[in-house]
Amino acid sequence: MTAARAAANDSAMVDVRPVGYLVGWLVTALGLSMALPLVADLAAGSANARVFATTAILVIVSGAVLAFACSSGASARMGVQESFLLATGTWAVFPIFGALPFWFGAPQASFTDAFFEAMSGLTTTGATVFTSLDTLPPGTLLWRGMLQWFGGLGIVIVAMVFLPTLKVGGMQIFRSEAFDTMGKILPRAGEIALSLSLIYALLTFLCFMAYVFTGMPAFDSAVHAMTTLATGGMANHDLSFSVYGASAHYVATAFMLLAALPFIRFLQFFAGDPKPIWRDPQIRGFLLVVAAFVTLLSAWLALVRPGPFEPAFREVLFNVVSIITGTGYSSADYDTWGSFAMTMFFVLGLIGGCSGSTACSVKIFRYQLMLASVSAEVKRLHAPNRVFAPRYDGHPVSQRVLDSVMAFFMFFFLTLAVVAVMLVLVGLDPLTAISGSATAIANIGPGLGPVIGPAGNFSTLPDAAKWILAATMLVGRLEILSVFVLFGAAFWRA
Repeated sequence: MTAARAAANDSAMVDVRPVGYLVGWLVTALGLSMALPLVADLAAGSANARVFATTAILVIVSGAVLAFACSSGASARMGVQESFLLATGTWAVFPIFGALPFWFGAPQASFTDAFFEAMSGLTTTGATVFTSLDTLPPGTLLWRGMLQWFGGLGIVIVAMVFLPTLKVGGMQIFRSEAFDTMGKILPRAGEIALSLSLIYALLTFLCFMAYVFTGMPAFDSAVHAMTTLATGGMANHDLSFSVYGASAHYVATAFMLLAALPFIRFLQFFAGDPKPIWRDPQIRGFLLVVAAFVTLLSAWLALVRPGPFEPAFREVLFNVVSIITGTGYSSADYDTWGSFAMTMFFVLGLIGGCSGSTACSVKIFRYQLMLASVSAEVKRLHAPNRVFAPRYDGHPVSQRVLDSVMAFFMFFFLTLAVVAVMLVLVGLDPLTAISGSATAIANIGPGLGPVIGPAGNFSTLPDAAKWILAATMLVGRLEILSVFVLFGAAFWRA
């Protein structure tokens, strides 16, 4: 009887073989992709090409070894536990290999800085520890952009395929809207990933062409197209987008907005059904919030810094969209706009774009569900004998979904507070600690203040702070609960 129970327990354990198999081949693909920055450095005559050649071989071999070691799980079924492990494992392993070109390359960085930069790229956070970006080898700049592009595509696939099934943070509300993958994750995931990848690549190409049309150099256009669609925000210049003209700012704004919309709507649009785009409550709510903040901050900037309307409006529009989408580009130092503007940008970063997009942070739909729940509760207080059910997009919302959303809010802000305290303990001032914690968990990029604000970067932070922030980026990018669940003993048993 004891042996039978032990065998049953063993069969309920997480099977890491299919996870290791997939991660291994993904790492191999990452190594193969290093051919592009290798070519960029060769074309520029940079000695840094040797770094990418050596690193590519190392990464390809490491990934292939892992895949072959776990090949016995190639045909194993992926369950819910393995899906959680795959999502977190991919984002935890990729930065290690993605950091190698930064660690070995020019200018040579410490492993802490290299890992921070890679994690920031793959989580599309956009916080950087690199200075003198204008002098970096083209391969290094391209690799930063590629990491963000991969991370943006990856999170769209995770949001569309895994999170609704895993019921993370209320995402299960989109199961009827998106793709039902329960019980057949791998077969459907391949079809979904291909469709999303094609849409993502098409939008990136259109963004590239639009940048070229504005007069932006082709190389900058390519890198910025990748970091714009990923809402990552890593730029090729220390001054970010302030080195470009008005037309580039408007192009970036348009594609940042597109990247913050649910990618499933693009699939439906290209399939000949544009109606869901106009009917989606997330999209309407997101655009309404953007319009409200742009109007408010434009009026504020007109008061504190009178001047021509168009440049001021463009600065506000660009930076509002950049922060709410989590992109993190900057065209002006909004720290100089006063404390009210700084507060508004802090709030913006904690809102985010739409679920199923490359945008970061809490996401609009969770605030909509919270407001619907509060509204129903207020109505219930006025009429105790009537039944008021929270509704989203005209449909009643189950209590399980609301509980999941409330749990997400609790863990999000609790994590933000704990990380802020940890950053203060390792020597950061309160403003840098609080805004750094917020920008990491919301995957925004720049924080507030002279150290990590839009005019600064993260290079001067102590190593302990960089590791804390890197871990926080991972937690925030994967919707918090999908990472925290791995730390429960029950997860590994059943």
